[in-house]
Amino acid sequence: MTLNRIIDRSLFSHGLRLIVLLIFFASLHGCAVLKTVQVKSYPTPSYPEEKLERNEFSFAKDEDVIGRLAFVRLEKGDTLPDIARHFSLGINAISAANPGVDVWVPEAGGRIMLPLSFILPDAVRKGIVINLASMRLFHFKGGGKLQAVSTYPVGVGTEERPSPMGQMYVARKMYRPTWHVPASIAEDHRKKGDPLPSQIPPGPLNPLGEYALYLSKPTYLMHGTNKPSSIGLRATNGCLRLYPENVKKLYEQTPIHTPVSIVNQPYLIGQRNGVVYMEVHAPMENLETDELGKIYAKLKNIEKKSARTLDWEKVKETLAEARGIPVPLSDIRQGSEKESAEDIEVTHPEKLYGRPEIPEMKMGAWYVLAANLRDEINAERLAAIINHQGPQIPARVLSKNDDSYRVIAGPFNNLGEAKDAIKRLKIDLEVGGVLIESVRD
Repeated sequence: MTLNRIIDRSLFSHGLRLIVLLIFFASLHGCAVLKTVQVKSYPTPSYPEEKLERNEFSFAKDEDVIGRLAFVRLEKGDTLPDIARHFSLGINAISAANPGVDVWVPEAGGRIMLPLSFILPDAVRKGIVINLASMRLFHFKGGGKLQAVSTYPVGVGTEERPSPMGQMYVARKMYRPTWHVPASIAEDHRKKGDPLPSQIPPGPLNPLGEYALYLSKPTYLMHGTNKPSSIGLRATNGCLRLYPENVKKLYEQTPIHTPVSIVNQPYLIGQRNGVVYMEVHAPMENLETDELGKIYAKLKNIEKKSARTLDWEKVKETLAEARGIPVPLSDIRQGSEKESAEDIEVTHPEKLYGRPEIPEMKMGAWYVLAANLRDEINAERLAAIINHQGPQIPARVLSKNDDSYRVIAGPFNNLGEAKDAIKRLKIDLEVGGVLIESVRD
């Protein structure tokens, strides 16, 4: 079938399976019901986005809160995964901070929060500390009155294969590692009709990316990825996964034998400039049964020692919303803390770092029809999801005056690439693709 014919007529409909898939992705992190962004007057963006700190922070020894919140106005074609990566955030963080905003097709002109303020985990501030609940890594450096920390979002293990907790250290490091496929993962892929070789060499198909730091607990790593849109999700087989640009920095700045502490702390309490903050994330499993009770006891103790009343209604609200951002529970004082509480309106980046680029359509290439849908938003959402597969499968939406919208993947240079895309669509997304013959002059 030729490309011209595919544009002129509908071949098929995926039916209920595709509808369920789209609803699933739309509902990711509580986005099942789309929320129209309220239009009102906001400050004109004046803070250059390139100056907004993402990863490197300094803090006083007796403080627990770093960074500050910011806001950016979305443009047409933005997705939350692209905004998240540009500002070194995980998809969990940006979607939790902006409930109701469509992950894949957010409304152009909408104003969203960039949750770039964090309460440090309750752990020894030495080496690397990873909080599974917030899906965030903190790398502490130096000591003294003013300390430094680098922080990066991570992808963590699934419920079936969770990331380990406890004390360990960096046993070795490797640039361009070979992935030796564990037997359990090989069996999973075999059952899905996607057999893997015993090892995968460095390159675009290697899920470890370019850099790997091997932990003292066997088979567990901190590594890069060829699936950057999975950062901030429970999507690994237990390893800690970072954006390619972040793992490079971590690799370069982390000596062998650096201690690594992995904790699970959904409820975080911290202070900065005398203000008490609370940060809440959706709890994972393996949580101590009385964890919430301990948090209430800690807050009451802080209130007693400081002789300052905390806002207990705000505590309940923060727990209920679980937006993953530090919320002040006491009055913000004058001075620097007041300034840090003010909204920062950052300019929209000229180009979002790491955003998948879609090649122009061309004669002589191969294409795949991924879906034919009546709803334009669902078509755009599916195209965005396909574009963010790793490695990328380029996809776009083509429409016709019969009010149908076709999601077309490609161009592919040859038949083999097109067939491989069909296979990946089926295995990764349960989307059945139809091959479109190449069109030549």
